[in-house]
Amino acid sequence: MKAEGSERRNLFRNLSPLDHRYYLENRELFDQLSDFLSEEAVVRSYARVEVALLRELLLVLPDAVLSESSGSRDVSDLEQELESVVDLIDPAEVHAEEQHTRHNLRAVVNVLQRLLPESVRHLVHLGATSFDVQDTAAALRIADAVRVVIMPLLLDLADRLADLSEAEAETLQVGRTHGQHAVPITFGFAMASFVARLDDVLPRILNAAEGLPGKLSGAVGAYNATALLVDDPEELERCVLANLGLTPAAHTTQIVPAEPLARLIMEINLAFGVIANLADDLRNLQRTEIAEVAEMFGSSQVGSSTMPQKRNPWNSEHVKSLWKAFAPRVGTFFMDQISEHQRDLTNSASARFTGEYLAGFAAAVNRMLRIVDSLHIDRARMADTVGLSGDTVAAEAAYIVLSCAGVANAHELVRKAVADARSDGGTLAAALARDHEHWALLERATTGQDGPTVAELLENPDRYCGKAAKRARSVVVLHRALSEDLRRRIANVVER
Repeated sequence: MKAEGSERRNLFRNLSPLDHRYYLENRELFDQLSDFLSEEAVVRSYARVEVALLRELLLVLPDAVLSESSGSRDVSDLEQELESVVDLIDPAEVHAEEQHTRHNLRAVVNVLQRLLPESVRHLVHLGATSFDVQDTAAALRIADAVRVVIMPLLLDLADRLADLSEAEAETLQVGRTHGQHAVPITFGFAMASFVARLDDVLPRILNAAEGLPGKLSGAVGAYNATALLVDDPEELERCVLANLGLTPAAHTTQIVPAEPLARLIMEINLAFGVIANLADDLRNLQRTEIAEVAEMFGSSQVGSSTMPQKRNPWNSEHVKSLWKAFAPRVGTFFMDQISEHQRDLTNSASARFTGEYLAGFAAAVNRMLRIVDSLHIDRARMADTVGLSGDTVAAEAAYIVLSCAGVANAHELVRKAVADARSDGGTLAAALARDHEHWALLERATTGQDGPTVAELLENPDRYCGKAAKRARSVVVLHRALSEDLRRRIANVVER
């Protein structure tokens, strides 16, 4: 039987793609995020803050303020009821109440009062303004969503990329700048770049999430109301927020400063850009004429409605497209820095989309994780691609060694030799060998201690990879230490 006030809705009648298309693709992930970012989570987080305030008021208010029926001020007498009220509050009932109050927070207060003993109902929300509760609750929800869902997901992706970097540390690949062949690297080195870039931003994401402040400073932030209740309203604020695992902002008006949340979103958006960059690189490596990697393609999967041969890099394209859709929203969060005087409502709509941004980002990370887990790497193709440029990919080595030997015009000498090789279809080595004096230098000079001569490098340009493999492995070592530390920090907070 359908409960009164409940609603069953066809999933495909939702307006946001997040609620049908991307929900079905990320069901488990989005269900986790719903614990923190859904409207139900919003209402319950408001109740958490209200109950934390109520607990503290029961401890600090003098007996004269309490109703005659309150009896003992021992909070333990009410603890079970206070603990259960957060789970009992019904978002549908709150929504129905809001139709009467036309005020979302007052609706929450009214519903909470019905759920609590009559002896303490008058203390609900006492001394607080709406955004004492709403901003504090937002800090709780967003910090928890980052710690419990988003950071572990990001660390999983970075861990997989680190594993890939280590496994492919020696896999020869041509380096590319401006879309052109540069010098040889390894595929593990290329992937290590994204590991290092994520490692740069991951601690800052967690730090920013843990730094989201709360407030209990009243209608304009000057503690007008709570100063009527207690001698030290700032201590009251600290105690209430400490029970929620938060700290007060250094200074507030009716709202907390916008900068801490904007900083968190900015750091997340930096990670979003790194992941979109990875998606773009992997997409390009799947071009038919390159074909060095390939995304998993199901046995019944269709690449084109008309061209049966197509195997499009649609997952990588999907990640980049999500970035295009959500990254620009960060501009709106920065616009929310501006609030006239002590408060206006120009962020009342925009702030509601923070959850959508986080969900869109999480969907992109989740998709990239699946790409990396199933990525096919064609090592032979990578090696063959290096050979497309012949020995010219080692031209830099000839220039460097000749310069070190005192040849002032070494770069121009080698550049002309490359042009000659391309013109006559020969090798760079053959073009350089026509200059007997300089070729003799290249045959003698080694590229580092016990390294090959340049002449040997030109014969085997795949050996000109510098420290690519070593760098890939060193990035992996640093990442694993960081990942362990960040996971430990997250676990400690979640356990508390």
